[in-house]
Amino acid sequence: MELSPGNKETDEFSSHPLAGGPPAPAAEHTPGAVRLTPPWQSLPADLGARLATAAERVTEQIIEVVPDQIPAYAITRTERFNEVLYLGVHGALEQLLSLPGTDSPALDEHSRQLVAALGAGEYRQGRSMDALLAAYRTGARITFRGLSEACAEQGMEMSVVVDLGESILAYIDELSAVSVQAYAFEQTSRAGTLELRRSDLVGALLAGATQPAELRRLAAAADWRLPDRIAVVVMPLEQASTVRSRLGTAGLVVERESEATAVIAAPEVTGLRSRVAGVFAGSSAVIGPPAAWERVPLSHRVARLVAAQRSGGPPADDGGAPVFASDHLGRVVLGAEPEVMAELATRRLAPLDELSPAKRPVLEQTLLSWLVHWGQRVPVAEELGIHPQTVGYRLGRLRELFGDHLDDPEVRFELELVLRARATAGTA
Repeated sequence: MELSPGNKETDEFSSHPLAGGPPAPAAEHTPGAVRLTPPWQSLPADLGARLATAAERVTEQIIEVVPDQIPAYAITRTERFNEVLYLGVHGALEQLLSLPGTDSPALDEHSRQLVAALGAGEYRQGRSMDALLAAYRTGARITFRGLSEACAEQGMEMSVVVDLGESILAYIDELSAVSVQAYAFEQTSRAGTLELRRSDLVGALLAGATQPAELRRLAAAADWRLPDRIAVVVMPLEQASTVRSRLGTAGLVVERESEATAVIAAPEVTGLRSRVAGVFAGSSAVIGPPAAWERVPLSHRVARLVAAQRSGGPPADDGGAPVFASDHLGRVVLGAEPEVMAELATRRLAPLDELSPAKRPVLEQTLLSWLVHWGQRVPVAEELGIHPQTVGYRLGRLRELFGDHLDDPEVRFELELVLRARATAGTA
């Protein structure tokens, strides 16, 4: 039942959960709803004055018991904490005892703001709401016991004690509801701000023009330790949430246009590759090469190039296994300048233009295998699953088409380039 008067601005006080917080939820009823008569309306109007002395004793008991019974508060118990706790509990009881005989809401505007600040402060202090709600419940029990005993000592009727108990429960319910709502508001607000800051950091890393000092500042604001080596990962948007939960503090994931992008720590340690593969299992992610801060844009470009080449080909039957772009750098080179490669293909493969659409792919496949295996017929036959004599027949036809050009090392190199590029693109 902590409340604070909210009129002290010391540094020590500003670090307390009571400092700051979102606007308190408005004390409004749902349109059309019938407002119930508060239980304290039936209490004697002078009850607050008659229980004032007992309220002081209850305040002291709450201050003594609550920190001892709730570990989250026991570890923060200082002289300043005790002072704030006294002011809060005293204010809460004062507000409660101002209600008998009225139809006023449980909290006035000032009290509502303070209770909301309590809930927001719990989130800022890194605690769940469990501690504060437990404090409210403990305070309610102590309050009812102490005030009901005072009622009995003064010879009040049992109906007063019953209405008092119901009033305390209703009052604590309102305190709890306002604090929980403020906690959720603060949580959502902080989470949204943190995501924006992390998006700014990822954007700066991918841009590559940010100075190290500014990157460190952005990383601090994003609550992420900037590693020495970073790998950029691209993946389908729908995988972002799953991967984010798996990564934890090892990386950041942001949604960017049509894909999700992650930056992950990539230290030079044994077993990193297998751990990364486990994190991105089933995500169809492409992991760019690890790089220092200034070369993060390169890691991103390479990952996107490999991802684009995969999306342009037939669907992979690998269960969404991640791909390490460093294993496919040759494919990146082949696909880096598609227009140049297309022009080279038109030039070098011109002798095949006279073939039928059915025969041309067969001879292209044979020519590539022949180039890869340095003209050895047996490996070519094994790769293509045909008889060596069939290989000989096809090579004879290729000799007719290309002539002496097949003996030129530069021509053979360019033929292998364009044929590999076509195979990579799925057109061979």
